[in-house]
Amino acid sequence: MSDFEGLRALVTGGASGIGRATAELLAARGARVAVLDLDPSSVEEPLLGYRADVTDDTSVREAVAAAVAGLGGHDVLDVLVNNAGIGAQGTVEDNDDEQWHRVLDVNVVGMARVTRAALPHLRQSAHAAIVNTCSIAATAGLPQRALYSASKGAVLSLTLAMAADHVREGIRVNCVNPGTVDTPWVGRLLDAAADPAAERAALEARQPTGRLVSSAEVAGAIAYLASPLSGATTGMALAVDGGMQGLRLRPVGQ
Repeated sequence: MSDFEGLRALVTGGASGIGRATAELLAARGARVAVLDLDPSSVEEPLLGYRADVTDDTSVREAVAAAVAGLGGHDVLDVLVNNAGIGAQGTVEDNDDEQWHRVLDVNVVGMARVTRAALPHLRQSAHAAIVNTCSIAATAGLPQRALYSASKGAVLSLTLAMAADHVREGIRVNCVNPGTVDTPWVGRLLDAAADPAAERAALEARQPTGRLVSSAEVAGAIAYLASPLSGATTGMALAVDGGMQGLRLRPVGQ
């Protein structure tokens, strides 16, 4: 499939996990792809890697400018995937003010910083698309995820507002809402659990498919929303959660 042939894409948080899977898939489907990450040292050709801290506006603007120039698109960017983010655990009592500010700065304001740096380049594209990585946590109440859920709820609302603001400029904005994805971050959570095997089984059981979502599956959804073939889709949240949001199954045996 070559629906991204000749297009230029930028993926934040693209050195690992969902971001890396997305960058590699877009490249395989014909795009020239640049990755922004705090540590892009593992990024290999055909991907281009640039260091960026999404909490620092100067860092973001310099990295976006360098990436667009490196993609060779004459100041044009066709696809932006806002994927950089961090997690948090706990109830509303468990995270102090510093943690709240840090997570919101990365997950929400960081997305705004990258987008506003990329918008002048996206406006030059005939097929401009932005895809934000949101979460099932934006639409379902999950235990021990108060801060993370608040940040992803903001991402969902931001996606809708951006879609309304930029639709008449020819820029589509959508988001994906993954369930629990088998990423390095989830792996670290499992390693820190008192019983990693039992914790993994619990996470798998709450998704109707009975397993964690893969990074490749989320990447496929992002590519669908970013593709020119989805030119009539904007302001949408696509669940990639093994049925967690919409299905209500009876317990096994009933």
